[in-house]
Amino acid sequence: MRYAVLIPAVFSAQLAAADGCPVAPDHTDAMDRLYEQTQAAPDAMVARGYSNQMWELWLQAPDEPSQMMLDEGLRALRIGDFLRAQDRLNALVSYCPLFAEGYNQRAFLNYLRNDYDAALPDLNQALDLNPRHMGALTGKALTLIALQRNDEAQEVLKSAVALNPWISERALITEPEGDDL
Repeated sequence: MRYAVLIPAVFSAQLAAADGCPVAPDHTDAMDRLYEQTQAAPDAMVARGYSNQMWELWLQAPDEPSQMMLDEGLRALRIGDFLRAQDRLNALVSYCPLFAEGYNQRAFLNYLRNDYDAALPDLNQALDLNPRHMGALTGKALTLIALQRNDEAQEVLKSAVALNPWISERALITEPEGDDL
């Protein structure tokens, strides 16, 4: 007779990560500073510099093998080799299930392929792991717009703008329809 062992999802994910990929570097303090600086930035150009620094941190994989998978996936994306990108990003997510950027980049791949239904779960996973990931937030908003789920997209956009008032996607926020007085 077989017995099923129930393991809480968080513990199960930690076990999966412990089986190969180390935990991603903790950039909380640096990200807190960058978000503060972004919100206080005098203009979009200054804010873009802070956003670029955020991307440098998000793109730091937990170890050398995961960095290689991420870099190979990004190179394949840049040249439009979606099959290679998918292979490398799938391998990254399998190897490092707690690394938000793996999911975010795989979602971006699916967005580029117009496979919005596949992109959305990866964006949700990236945001579960890193709720302040601006790329995942704006990616989720754009994906929801593509899926014609505009009310949900507006909420995500507002969350993103609350973190970074300078993002270009702020132009997609629509005013609520109201009664004329």
